[in-house]
Amino acid sequence: MSIRHGLLALLERGPRYGSQLRTEFESRTGSTWPLNVGQVYTTLGRLERDGLVVQDDEDEQGHTLYAITDDGRGELRSWFETPVDRGSPPRDELAIKLAMAVGVPGVDIRAVIQSQRHHTLKAMQDYTRLKARSLGDVPADRDEVAWLLVLDQLIFQAEAEARWLDHCETRLVRFAEAAARMPEPETRRSETRTPGTRTPGRAVRRAPDVTRPGDSVSR
Repeated sequence: MSIRHGLLALLERGPRYGSQLRTEFESRTGSTWPLNVGQVYTTLGRLERDGLVVQDDEDEQGHTLYAITDDGRGELRSWFETPVDRGSPPRDELAIKLAMAVGVPGVDIRAVIQSQRHHTLKAMQDYTRLKARSLGDVPADRDEVAWLLVLDQLIFQAEAEARWLDHCETRLVRFAEAAARMPEPETRRSETRTPGTRTPGRAVRRAPDVTRPGDSVSR
């Protein structure tokens, strides 16, 4: 998540101070990604260092206001025009958990999947209820519309995760069935045979007689 660009977008609407930016950011995103004031001011400091914002003035309460610069507007336009890079996807804890659970002794990976599916479906139901309440009235301002967009993304993400969990469970079942049909390794079968006995249906292979040039052959 780009807090940096989110703050620039809010500053495009006019000078703001840190606490005000935090409140508006959380209002716009429905507090899905909460910020603390220290995080906001740290980001503002970096933006000021890079020449993307400047300290503008103070309001009546003595809050230092920050304003976006022309370079900041150029950075913001570039962010909006550039697709989000999927070349280095963020780490997903659930995907890592399932990948690590495969093959770990004593871990019932299907139980892990079922537990996560229950949690995911509950979250999707909660998001859907929030959306139903939000759609009861026509959105009054841009912040409400923005929150609905974020809420839709959370619902779609939960739906996709539930489908992916179903797919994982199906794949694991097929893998277990295929593993059960695999023949016992030859090395293990050979260990159970009595020395000197032959395996039924298999001929004993012998190395061919090879005479090298210059060797004498006795008759």
